[in-house]
Amino acid sequence: MSRIILLCTTVLLISLTSCSKKQDSTRDNLVFRYNENAAVNSLDPAFAKIRPSIWVCNQLFNGLVQLDDSLAIKPDIAKSWTMSEDGKTYTFNLRKDVYFHKSALFGKDSTRGVTAADFEFSLNRLLDEKVASPGRWILQNVESFKAQNDSTFEIKLSKNFPAFLGLLTMKYASVVPKEAFDKAGYDFRANPIGTGPFQFKIWEENVKLVLRKNPLYFEKDEKGVQLPYLEAVAITFLPDKQSGFLQFVQGKLDFVSGLDPSYKDEILTPKGQLQPKYQKDVKMITGPYLNTEYMGFRLDGADQPVKDKRIRQAMNYGFDRAKMIAFLRNGMGTAAVNGMIPAGLAGTGAEGYNFNPELAKKLVADYKKATGDNNPKIQMSTSASYLDIAEYLQREWQKIGLNVQVDVNPPSTLTQSISTGKVSFFKASWIADYPDAENYLSLFYSGNFAPNGPNYTHFKNTAFDKLYESAFNETDDKKRQELYKKMDELVMEEAPVIPLFYDKASRFTRSNVTGLGINPLNLLILKRVKKQ
Repeated sequence: MSRIILLCTTVLLISLTSCSKKQDSTRDNLVFRYNENAAVNSLDPAFAKIRPSIWVCNQLFNGLVQLDDSLAIKPDIAKSWTMSEDGKTYTFNLRKDVYFHKSALFGKDSTRGVTAADFEFSLNRLLDEKVASPGRWILQNVESFKAQNDSTFEIKLSKNFPAFLGLLTMKYASVVPKEAFDKAGYDFRANPIGTGPFQFKIWEENVKLVLRKNPLYFEKDEKGVQLPYLEAVAITFLPDKQSGFLQFVQGKLDFVSGLDPSYKDEILTPKGQLQPKYQKDVKMITGPYLNTEYMGFRLDGADQPVKDKRIRQAMNYGFDRAKMIAFLRNGMGTAAVNGMIPAGLAGTGAEGYNFNPELAKKLVADYKKATGDNNPKIQMSTSASYLDIAEYLQREWQKIGLNVQVDVNPPSTLTQSISTGKVSFFKASWIADYPDAENYLSLFYSGNFAPNGPNYTHFKNTAFDKLYESAFNETDDKKRQELYKKMDELVMEEAPVIPLFYDKASRFTRSNVTGLGINPLNLLILKRVKKQ
């Protein structure tokens, strides 16, 4: 009898253990986990300036319009919109089934529907100098905006700006509830209330951040199933990228974004393929990324060799971009031989610089003969993350007769020095804020001189400025794209920059993750992700 009881007890324990493991596995398959090596500065979309914050805010908030993975403008809370013939007035028709995340701020109902008045409040908040949002600039061409009724919102521009809808896809333009800002002492930065597929649960700064599924979310998939599929998103904050990668390899994380020198050779072959040992458990997703890596020349600084166009052109001709990408980036990127505008944007295709060492040597020789400077010295400022590329360029330029010294700076110091003109030749990158080539060409408009704008080279060209200004008034997309291409070609001729490569976005997921796409802006979209 005792043996029977013992056997039954053993079977029961095994059954309970088995059930417990199945429940843990089921729960685990409903939580998406990733590590963020950089800090999230705020959960308020008005301050979603850096990628870590943008990624989280993209799960918490919605705007009038959104981007799909092809960068096409799609409806979000606005189900449709119209534009006036002169391109200056946009009228948005809003959905009536969008609700804010549940909160005691809304009283006994715990929520309420979003109306056009909420967008009026949210955009006014961007303009409020007391708020000091870094996203205020997206409304610089806006003359006025107003809620016509609960479901109609109108925006009038002061001048035509064809890329305006793209600006509205940025998280700065998300809708937020007035109640959170009317309540004295409410900390919206750390207790956000949005309308997105996930809602805020816990944030221990630099330790962990947890989001839970929003049961009120309005979007559904093609079969009518409510999004999102996941129950939660869990984010850790290990500052060391290699440690985050090890957590991923051990199966403790579901996702790693991008390549870091600390692990790129571990996970990829020299040809950019997954190493054989990871092919079963890991999936790699790659695609174009709207990021142009480049070297820039400060053109109005102290008198240096780089102020001479022959030197700048020689440096453009004097190295093999394809070789650099193959050996230093494991093939993750495309040689930037077609100007500053990367592939994936209309207006690309300018004639840039291919590897031509003989022409490079001739240009340097011409400079030396004309100036008498037989040993031109150039200082290149970069950060440690790009030291391998800097040293490669240094060696290649030495072969064409240039003495280039490498100065390594902390990233924050370098950024500040570039903005204030303390460095004459620097490594930089430009990641698109919105999907329009104007984003890249703004780097060369004389009205955008740093530190008040993104023209870090202080490039000034009357012909370029006229083309740039005329593009704003061109409503025909094809004609505007031709203007973009002409501007890019003009920049390449004058060579205030050396385009290095057009970046490629890379993502690594566990093999059981599906529905995680990739897009040229490297936005993280989790509402359609599943874990099998």
